[in-house]
Amino acid sequence: MKNIIDKKTNLFIILSGIFLTNALLAELVGTKIFSLEATMGFPPAKIPMLGDWVLDFNLTAGVVLWPVVFVTSDIINEYFGKQGVKKISYLTIVFIIYMFLIISVVSWLKPAQFWLDVNATDDSGNAFNINYAFNKVFLQGARIIVGSLVAFLLGQLLDVYVFHKLRAITGSKKLWLRATGSTLISQLVDSFVVLFVAFYLLAAKDSKWTLIQVLSVGTINYTYKFIIAIIMTPALYIIHSLIDKYLGKDKAHELMEDAASKSGSFF
Repeated sequence: MKNIIDKKTNLFIILSGIFLTNALLAELVGTKIFSLEATMGFPPAKIPMLGDWVLDFNLTAGVVLWPVVFVTSDIINEYFGKQGVKKISYLTIVFIIYMFLIISVVSWLKPAQFWLDVNATDDSGNAFNINYAFNKVFLQGARIIVGSLVAFLLGQLLDVYVFHKLRAITGSKKLWLRATGSTLISQLVDSFVVLFVAFYLLAAKDSKWTLIQVLSVGTINYTYKFIIAIIMTPALYIIHSLIDKYLGKDKAHELMEDAASKSGSFF
């Protein structure tokens, strides 16, 4: 009995670590915007969107990691229920806020002169201010942080709700439907909320996006997330199989049934 309890605890710690690490990294690398087409060696997509917008797949680097977060969330949901997802989601929000507070404090520290001198030029000999680059990379606007946190929490709320609604219909079968389905719906909300909050609701008047721009960029982002969610579906079964072997199939099934039987809101 003790061995099973230890395995359950270890499993939750491992899944929570994967969830938390990828969420924090997604926030940190999210300042980089990359071209999906250029990365894959394709020409720009030039997709006509709402209004006169013609957009390419220019995405925040955070989209590379957020699918891992949501897949891990579904696995935690499967074996530990709403309470498990709630614990790690709230903890992640606290840690993201803490991370940006520390980054803000660090940015106020006066740089050592020798550090500035050693890094005064880039590899091509051009003038380079490493302190400016450090702050530019790590500091995000408060509105982007707020938008990201709001989108993350709403996405988790919706993911948990849809997952358990589908679980009530499918039982222990059709993992792909409840996991991928809940991810697709939650990512739909996440893709638009972060843009709406950061670039429309809280943006300064001179940098405020139009609703058409929010919808257009959000659609491009969601298209990518939709495709990735479908591609990652087999990973759910691989992880599910590994956990069954680790806990033992009977104990894993018992844990899943216990998680499914617990009701109550996400909060």
